[in-house]
Amino acid sequence: MVQSTEKQRHSNDAGKLLLRLTLGGLLLFHGIAKLDRGIDSIANGLINVGLPGAIAYLVYVGEVVAPILLIVGLLTRPAALVVVINMLVAIAFAHASQLLSISRSGGYGLELQAFYLLTAGVVALIGAGRYSMGGKGRWN
Repeated sequence: MVQSTEKQRHSNDAGKLLLRLTLGGLLLFHGIAKLDRGIDSIANGLINVGLPGAIAYLVYVGEVVAPILLIVGLLTRPAALVVVINMLVAIAFAHASQLLSISRSGGYGLELQAFYLLTAGVVALIGAGRYSMGGKGRWN
């Protein structure tokens, strides 16, 4: 029975690692693209709705810093919550018109955004697991 429990724990931790690597790795590509192209379009969009353009730099926190923390498993729960907030803001400001849409291929119009949002929510709830830099602390 003990061996079975240990196998289950290993399997759970491996699943958490895979989930973190998937979420962090895929989201990091978006952050790298924004680092490469800049965030002027995001800043201009914020200015157009009456918000300071400097807020756009928080995108780097949500799409570069938080994904790196998720990948290495450090401050995992707060990093996942940052991704949740980042996605909620992105949906509200950039994708609100697509909220109830269907894509040309028949999928949900905000499929990618929903994936990031919900996966980050799951990681915030379940934590990093044993295969992480942050260990078993409450923030991980």
